Order: sequence, then structure tokens, then C-alpha cells
Amino acid sequence: MKKIINAMVLGVTVLSGSAYADTTLNLVEVITSPKRTELLKQQVAAFEAANPGTTVEITSLPWGQAFEKLATMVSSGQAPDVVEMPDKWMGVYGNANQLENLESYYKDWDHAATLSDKAQNMGRLVGGDLYQIPYGFYLRAMFYNKTLFKQAGIEQTPHTIEEFKEAARKVSELDGKYGYCLRGSKGGHGGWLMFSSIMNGSADFFDSNGKSTIDSEGSKQGLSLLVDIYKNGWAPKDSVNWGFNEIVAGFYSNTCAMLDQDPDALIAIADKMSSEEFGVIPMPVGPSGKSYPVIGFAGWSMFSSSENKDQSWKLISHLTKPESNVDWAQFVGVIPVHKGAEQDQHFSSEQFAGWFEELNKPEYEPLVFPHHLKQFGYFADVKLIEGGQELLLGTRSVDEVAAEWSEYLTEAQTEWLENKK
Repeated sequence: MKKIINAMVLGVTVLSGSAYADTTLNLVEVITSPKRTELLKQQVAAFEAANPGTTVEITSLPWGQAFEKLATMVSSGQAPDVVEMPDKWMGVYGNANQLENLESYYKDWDHAATLSDKAQNMGRLVGGDLYQIPYGFYLRAMFYNKTLFKQAGIEQTPHTIEEFKEAARKVSELDGKYGYCLRGSKGGHGGWLMFSSIMNGSADFFDSNGKSTIDSEGSKQGLSLLVDIYKNGWAPKDSVNWGFNEIVAGFYSNTCAMLDQDPDALIAIADKMSSEEFGVIPMPVGPSGKSYPVIGFAGWSMFSSSENKDQSWKLISHLTKPESNVDWAQFVGVIPVHKGAEQDQHFSSEQFAGWFEELNKPEYEPLVFPHHLKQFGYFADVKLIEGGQELLLGTRSVDEVAAEWSEYLTEAQTEWLENKK
């Protein structure tokens, strides 16, 4: 009888232990496409195989509604354990103390030593704490059409802003061709901020008193540069409404000869054009002799409300370890985050030389947006686009729009500084 009771107790113990070990993690993907989601599922399946008893449920949100849908999930108490976190959103959730500080996990991570300094810095942009492990950089460089350059008589690729303008002018003299694929609609904020920084000769968005620099004379010259390109007819007239798909199609269809874009554009362009037809060079330098190509990033974060933090960290570390990261970066079109990635056969090709030159040469200083501001997402997605289109269409002046943008950013920075005290 005693043996039977002991066996029953042991059985209950085993069953309860098994039930305790069974864990379900919720992961939300926000930069979604069918093929991308399939790769994520493959990497998650490998994680599940290595962690018996843990299941990962993936929710893929369409990018156009992702911010609103995720915000609704969080506000209703249904925040996921792990989330794909774009740079613009870190300030929103990090400043609200809704993201888990990953520092304690990171210091014991087997791959901490190979994560690049830049990736670590990006993950700590909000409050100096590590709120995400980035999986890649979206770094701007200049695509150029070798065929159109040759037809326009351009012998050297542009290194300076003046050479960039001259190349745009020459190509635009060809029948039905334009020098530059301008992004006037969704996602176009990067162009306005990048060219204003290049012409201003600084990557600083604020002065020592917390005032925005976007209404400085140098920055306004950068805004005027894009306005002049559009008004001169060096960019297609309908580019005022162009987003990512339109500018990329404009380039590979030989409509316009230059395009500043991240490595994710390389996937579609390389599918339509041969390496003999296009190249990628660093962004042109401004009057200061320096250039400030926009650098964006995304990565994996953990919500502090997660009830399975240890397993959530295991999932993040699996998705961002070097082997997973190289495969992911190649597929989605980002620069990998681990040291030595440029030695990989895929990233050592001529097409990636422009991006790694920007990362390694002192005349190029990647431009990091003020993601510490919770208002920056709205500023980038709404105010910059609306104001930029008004500039292109000539309904408002550069002075007016720059003053409005500066006031908005200064108020946001002032609030942030006050909250730090």
C-alpha cells in the first residue's frame, strides 16, 4: 500500500512538473511580409526544438496598422512577451517603463562580446538602459544607375553635395529621365532630416540648451536642397506622394538615376538589375566635408509584464545570436549587428562596400534620430511628411516649416530634460 501511495505521489509530482515546464510565449512581429514571417517561423521552430516544453505563438501585424494594433494590445493588458521593436517606438514604450531592462541578461550572454558597439549603443538609446537587442541596421547609402550616368556623360560618382546636384541635373536632361528618386510620402522623414544635417555639418538635433537645430541656417539649406531638386524637375512630379515601393520601382525601372536607401532596397533592385547596371556609394558629403547618413534599426524587446522572462530572454538571444542574425540580415536586408559580419561572403560583395565604408570611415557619421523622445514617432510619421509635402508643393516656405518643426522638437526635448531631473 505504501508503495502504491509513493507511486501516486511521484506521478502527481511528475505531472505537475511537466505542466510547470510547459510554457507559451507570445511574439509579435510588426514589419511583416509572408516570406519574412516564414523565416521567422523557421528560426522559432529551431528554438522550440532546443527548448522542449516551450511553444511560441507568433502574431504578425501588418505594418500599416502595426503601431495602433500593438498599442491596443498593450493598453488592454495583452502585451506580448517578445516584440519586434522599431527604433521609433522605443521612446514610447521605454519611457513608459513598459519594456524589460535586459542588462542583467545581457552581461551573461555567450555572444555579448561579439555584439558591435554600435548595436549596444542603439539598444541603450532610451535612458541608457538596454531595452532591446537590435537585429540589424537600416543605413542609408546612394544607389546609382551606371547606364544613365554613362548616357548623361557623368564619369565620376558624386562624392560631394555639389557633385550630387550636378549629376541629378545632367541625368534630368535625358528624355523622360530624372536624377533623383525623391520620397515625399510615408517614410520620407529620413530624407529631410539627413540632408538638413549634411548641410548643417552636424548630427546634433539640439544645442546645449535643448533647442532644436532644424531651423538653423545650415539645416534650412538642406531642406531647400530637396525643394529645389523637386521644383527643378530633377525628381518626378508625382514623387511628392512616393513611399518605399515607388522610389525603389522608380530606380530599377530606369526612371531616376539616384536613390538613397537602406540595404532592404537591394533585394528588389538586385532582382531587377544586374551588378553591371547599378552600384552603391556612400552618401555625399556636405560643406563641412562630412556626411550624416541616416541609421535606423530594429530588434527584439521584452515587455516587462511578461510572466516568462527567462524563456523570453532565451528566445531573444536565439533570434539574435550570430548564426541566426546573419541569415536574418541577408533575408530582410539589414547590416548585421555582430562584429566581423563584413567577412561573410554575402556582405563582402561590391554592392555592400558603400554601407561598410560609411560605418568605417571618419568622414561619415551615421545620423541617429532622437528616439528618446516619445513624441518623435508622431513627428516623423505625420508632421515631417505633412510639412515636407507643403514645401515641395510650394504652399509654405522653408522658414515657416522649419520654425514649426523646431518648436515641436524643442518642446519635446524640454519635457524630456525636465523629467530627467
